[in-house]
Amino acid sequence: MNARSEPAQAGPDAPARPPLVRELLLVAGLFLVYKFGRQLATGHTAEAFHNAHRVWDWERVLRLPDEGAVQSLLLHGDTLIHVANTYYAAVHFPATLAFLVWLYLRRPAHYVWARRVLAAVTGAALVLHLLFPLAPPRMLGATGLIDTAHVFGPSVYGPPRTDSLSNQFAAMPSLHFGWALMLAIGLIVATRTRWRWLWLLHPLATLLVIVGTANHYWLDVVVAAALLGLALAVLRLPRSPRRPRCALPHRRPEVRRRSPAERPELVGAGR
Repeated sequence: MNARSEPAQAGPDAPARPPLVRELLLVAGLFLVYKFGRQLATGHTAEAFHNAHRVWDWERVLRLPDEGAVQSLLLHGDTLIHVANTYYAAVHFPATLAFLVWLYLRRPAHYVWARRVLAAVTGAALVLHLLFPLAPPRMLGATGLIDTAHVFGPSVYGPPRTDSLSNQFAAMPSLHFGWALMLAIGLIVATRTRWRWLWLLHPLATLLVIVGTANHYWLDVVVAAALLGLALAVLRLPRSPRRPRCALPHRRPEVRRRSPAERPELVGAGR
């Protein structure tokens, strides 16, 4: 993240940077809690597939675009689909980590805000994963979609029954999209360069990738965006303290010289 931006805040009004060790322990603890929580949702295969059929039917009722149209675009060439699979596997965590590190070093106030928002969205997503296990479209035969990562590679998932590192029945909401959208919003808010709006290309590319590779439904994206919007509405970026206005220097009143006509005459003068 080498975007041009305003210089880092400095001076007495600049917010204090949180202790590094505490932040590392906090982020690591949140990650472990999330991974452990996702493991609690395993073992609900039948319910996950039942919910997948329901979501697929809901999308048809709502007349949402067919995920297969996006996948057909990616399948025009082996290189393109391979790039999409790599983007899905390799960009999600490193990009979010780099985002937080940059904010920590350059925008401490924005860092605390972004970390809280990401933690809130991730916690809400974990609750939904537990309450609504969902098989991704690549596992649902009714969709007609293929598992592009399994066919073309690279793949980050093993067989669902033996995959102990991740819960593959946690499709809704899509944290891939939620985190990517927060990254773009955070950098747009924290920087002032006119090119900062290009960060929106990251969630857009993420959207096409997660749908085109059949890892998520459109509704997974809608729910993730709604959770992020709610978190941003509740956890607002604190305003920077205003600097006190400098007192104006005391100015001596101006003395206007009187004209001869305005000067008072002395009684008895000239006598």
